[in-house]
Amino acid sequence: MLSYDYHKPDSLKEALELMVQYKNEAAFIAGGTDVMVQIEQRKLKPKALISLRNIAELKRSDVTGIGGGVTHRQLQNDPIVQKELSALHDAVCNLGSTQIRNVATIGGNICTAAPSADTACPLLVLDARVVLVSATGEREIDLDEFFVGPGKTALQKGEILKEFRIRRFNEKTGSVYIKHTRRAAMDLPIIGVAVRISLNRNDVKCRDALCATEPISKIMGYFENEELKCEDARIAMGVVAPRPIRAKQAEASLTGKVLSEKLVAEIGEIAASESSPRDSVRGEAWYRREMVQVLVRRGIMKAIERVVRPEAVFYPERLW
Repeated sequence: MLSYDYHKPDSLKEALELMVQYKNEAAFIAGGTDVMVQIEQRKLKPKALISLRNIAELKRSDVTGIGGGVTHRQLQNDPIVQKELSALHDAVCNLGSTQIRNVATIGGNICTAAPSADTACPLLVLDARVVLVSATGEREIDLDEFFVGPGKTALQKGEILKEFRIRRFNEKTGSVYIKHTRRAAMDLPIIGVAVRISLNRNDVKCRDALCATEPISKIMGYFENEELKCEDARIAMGVVAPRPIRAKQAEASLTGKVLSEKLVAEIGEIAASESSPRDSVRGEAWYRREMVQVLVRRGIMKAIERVVRPEAVFYPERLW
């Protein structure tokens, strides 16, 4: 039977000092949904557990910053996340069960650095930066630099992920996360795709076409006639590489262009060429590569829809 000390500090300073006392041989724990599994599997044998659940500095949540100790349930119910960070809202609504979302934190989901981490792709397309704090100071890096490999991050011993800093986006920006799984609940993604698009305007005359049953070719034809452009784009993919990645070539190919069916199809193909999935029990590499093309196209269309029809609550599922 494993035994370890347990501490529940009330401040970041106290938590960091405790880690120094244990010479980095303790483990920080927030929701515990990953740490306790690692301890049970004997992959982690800390001398002590230092709980972060009482630390108010880790629980801040507003449109510019989200504390590492904020739970997925809090984000799911947050009106700012629902309205302005919709890709992140998509992710937390589809992560685990309600019981897991009540305790699991966004910091824990990112620090695990699993290629399948649901919140990783949305935070990548939202240009999130992570603030890391230790007993010797604080540093800030891009989330894209934080992921080093499967299960590996830039987090050094004794550091805590304090918060995510997220820039504000205007009303011409829409984002989405699509989780492709075998079943709707309690499952890891076979593949996850997030897209953020900023358009040159949001007053599109053909906006009602998006809630019709017309094919994508016709809707994109309307956009092309109105010269609707993509001013800025981000595309991120999960479970297609050893770590969550951005499709930077696809982003560059989309930026500054008038939207058309041909362009959207090309972006899907470019994103697929940037992926390097592997075969696993949940999906074969060829299937994941094909689904990247499909989900990137769907993601672009949903992101556009969230700009030109922001009041729409339900978005029709399409087979594009």
